[in-house]
Amino acid sequence: MTLETGAIVVGAGLAGLVAAAEIADAGVRVVLLDQEGQQNLGGQAFWSFGGLFFVDSPEQRRLGIRDSYELAASDWWDTAGFDRPEDDWPRRWAAAYLEFAAGEKRAWLHRMGMRWFPAVGWAERGGQGAGGPGNSVPRFHVTWGTGPGVLEPFLRRVQEHVQAGRIELRFRHRVTALTLRGGTVVGVSGERLEDDGAARGARSSRVVSGDFDLSAEAVVVTSGGIGGNHELVRRHWPADRLGPAPEFMVSGVPRHVDGFMREVTQQAGGRVINADRMWHYTEGLKNWNPVWENHGIRVLPGPSSLWLDPSGVRLPFPNYPGFDTLASLTHITRHGYPYTWFLLNEAIIRREFALSGSEQNPDLTGRDLGLVLSRVRGVQAPVRAFMEQGEDFVVRRTLPDLVSGMNALVGNDLLRLETVEREVRERDAQLANPFGKDTQLAAVRGARAYLGDRLTRVAKPAPLLDSADGPLIAVRMNILTRKSLGGLETDLLGRVLTVSGAPLPGLYAAGEVAGFGGGGLHGYRSLEGTFLGGCLFSGRVAGRAVASILKT
Repeated sequence: MTLETGAIVVGAGLAGLVAAAEIADAGVRVVLLDQEGQQNLGGQAFWSFGGLFFVDSPEQRRLGIRDSYELAASDWWDTAGFDRPEDDWPRRWAAAYLEFAAGEKRAWLHRMGMRWFPAVGWAERGGQGAGGPGNSVPRFHVTWGTGPGVLEPFLRRVQEHVQAGRIELRFRHRVTALTLRGGTVVGVSGERLEDDGAARGARSSRVVSGDFDLSAEAVVVTSGGIGGNHELVRRHWPADRLGPAPEFMVSGVPRHVDGFMREVTQQAGGRVINADRMWHYTEGLKNWNPVWENHGIRVLPGPSSLWLDPSGVRLPFPNYPGFDTLASLTHITRHGYPYTWFLLNEAIIRREFALSGSEQNPDLTGRDLGLVLSRVRGVQAPVRAFMEQGEDFVVRRTLPDLVSGMNALVGNDLLRLETVEREVRERDAQLANPFGKDTQLAAVRGARAYLGDRLTRVAKPAPLLDSADGPLIAVRMNILTRKSLGGLETDLLGRVLTVSGAPLPGLYAAGEVAGFGGGGLHGYRSLEGTFLGGCLFSGRVAGRAVASILKT
């Protein structure tokens, strides 16, 4: 069949919803396609913690945080490490996004009803000096309602346009080709997949029930990343920088986050850059209650846990929990560690362990203030469930029993009690005075100078072996796949560029498939809270660019 429409948006995640809403606001008819069913509307944003990066926000100012565009830009450039000729458009996108984050971003979202938890989080703390990577100040604003709360206003806008006849939603439509005529993209074609009632995130059928052929004046690709496709992750893994890809990784996203549409766009002439830049986490747990295959959950750690390699030796500076994800990943993968260990106690896990994702934070997702306040009284229920049922946790009363349990969990005897005991006792000895030479403990004390951390996030420094602080806990940490930092190269209108650097007429891209803008506005590292924000910003840019040329 052939359908004439103003614009086609391929991918019904956050960036696709934003782009479709912005185009329809101009009175242009939009067909929004997705290979999954309606139950997956909103894509990966639904599962997210809802963190957003703002600069000089009211929430920051209330906590005494002095932030500015200049400071945020300095942090961004130090963290991104742009160093390639093809980083030209990513640099421009980064500058534009910083202006957005320090300018109208919060007000724009606030007008649509979005709100944020008052305690601002401090992700990617750095620790390598003023000119090193990381956030100089807390900037991670958790949305009230987490990922579903971020999606809510855009789902509402899209549904209003659906009811008005300006947006048509077509699920189970898998695009396999872009249609070109005279060098211009004029539509898409592909397969209609059979209906499947699989739960959100679960693997769905790939049985083809028909085909389709749609034409439009503009096509916007918003199909997401590659994190669910480990074959593609391994193909682009930067072994020269990170060493060989781990033999085992857990998946932070469902299998349908497969990068297929990125390759389709590349085959039509779009250019993919920085495919080797990816954002994978070092603190992945196997989900005891999985939704998708090999389902991994990320721990959002505070800074106090003792991080050990498989032999029980402490990871060296600056590899502390929550400081520099890429540096820690590089250390782990270059050494070929199949896993690492966090060693802590119940006092630390009660204050410092949070789990990423909307489903792991029912208090914030459900906007239940009473449940949120209960966090300070004990271990959160989702964390407790992992302690009791997750296969990566070992809980024991004594250090010898803990080490024995750790060896039993992994099925080897790499851990020696004397090695682990030395690391723990050397660390604990530094707590006899309110000063010392341990840089991790100094960072913990520094973190507690920030009110938000002292009240909600960072435990008071205390010996791990203090029996008053509950049983000892060891957590096996796996590498967890998550985000693509590279992608389709786009200009500042969201137009997809060819290898010659010219726009491919009729084609736009936004969200993760475009490296969140330009083909990789993060460079090598993220400051966190910038993935959802990158989808919001690039979806808005592409949507408004299409609307400007098609509006009625």
